[in-house]
Amino acid sequence: MEKILDRFLRYVSVDTQSDPESETQPSSARQLDLLGMLKDELSAMGVEATLDEYGYVMASIPSNCGEKVPAVGFIAHVDTSPDASGKDIRPQIIKDYDGKDILLDKTSGLSLKVSDFPELESYRGQTVITTDGTTLLGADDKAGVAEIMDAVQYIVEHPEFKHGDIKIGFTPDEEIGRGVVKFDVKKFGADYAYTMDGGAIGELEYENFNAAAASVHIQGRNIHPGYAKGKMLNAILIGMELNNLLPVEQRPEYTEGYDGFFHITDFRGTVEEADFSYIIRDHDMGLYENKKKVLQQCVDFINAKYGEGTASVQIKHQYYNMRKEVEPHYHIIEKAVKAMEMEGIKPHIQPIRGGTDGANLSFMGLPCPNIFAGGHNFHGKLEYVPLESMEKASKVIINIIGLFAM
Repeated sequence: MEKILDRFLRYVSVDTQSDPESETQPSSARQLDLLGMLKDELSAMGVEATLDEYGYVMASIPSNCGEKVPAVGFIAHVDTSPDASGKDIRPQIIKDYDGKDILLDKTSGLSLKVSDFPELESYRGQTVITTDGTTLLGADDKAGVAEIMDAVQYIVEHPEFKHGDIKIGFTPDEEIGRGVVKFDVKKFGADYAYTMDGGAIGELEYENFNAAAASVHIQGRNIHPGYAKGKMLNAILIGMELNNLLPVEQRPEYTEGYDGFFHITDFRGTVEEADFSYIIRDHDMGLYENKKKVLQQCVDFINAKYGEGTASVQIKHQYYNMRKEVEPHYHIIEKAVKAMEMEGIKPHIQPIRGGTDGANLSFMGLPCPNIFAGGHNFHGKLEYVPLESMEKASKVIINIIGLFAM
């Protein structure tokens, strides 16, 4: 039986970065390298698996318990975030971690500092897998992929383990919000599912942000600076002014828990014109809708001050809070809680300050909460994952399957 560490290291060696500028699905052909590998590995284990034109791997393990029980699915995404390089990942494996700062890159001096990330101390004595300080690690969500595959391997090699129908899904493009756009829920065949895409050990989530993306354009007027008085409209400065109209306390760096935010993600401009992008997030639907109105009011203010057409905005909805779709099936949360407790894990039910494939799947008729995959500091060079957290996550999957078959 391949160890989960070896499996994880194989998966992170494959570059699967998604591309938000692409209109194809998958957004990058390189994701198919890992998706094809997973399909072949499942088939080699004797599990019926398919890979379709959209990059969805679906697999099924038939029931052996002799009773009609719900079919339960487990889903993870293969793509890594465009926020940092996912190419030529060179993980560092720190065995028997001593609880101190971890130097990642000798050249730059980049380190995982306990003063910045005090949760590191809780992994003293464990095996911690980090980056080399030049790329992300890919634990988001290849830790989840490895955990699911590890559980599948256990089930295949232990025919005495009783279970109902098990459904496995691997998706592309989750990081750019298009992970399940073409996912066929009926074909997948699960009654309930879990994404293995959470953070620290014990995390269990069935609430996420309502989410929108906004693109703002500022049309300025460029006049020679020597003769610009009363004539120039500097699009860069107007864009900065618009941004400063938004509430400072509602930026990500000042929010937590159920707090929503406006987050500027990109700004490109000249005196003549400027474009910048936001993501808008809130767990509460009323507050979410109000945030969209606030941004529109800022645009309206700029147009009233500098002239109609100076500013324009396009707001695109991305996903909704899955709570209303999952909560009526709360027994699936209770099973996940019990599955964790069986492994000595204290469950930590909290809202996701982000989104998962499970949010959209829940609104597509497949209630799908999110379970920890074990990683920390996703989307950047400071990403890491404790090996023991991945091992526990795999056992939680097995426990959930067993509980559904009882």
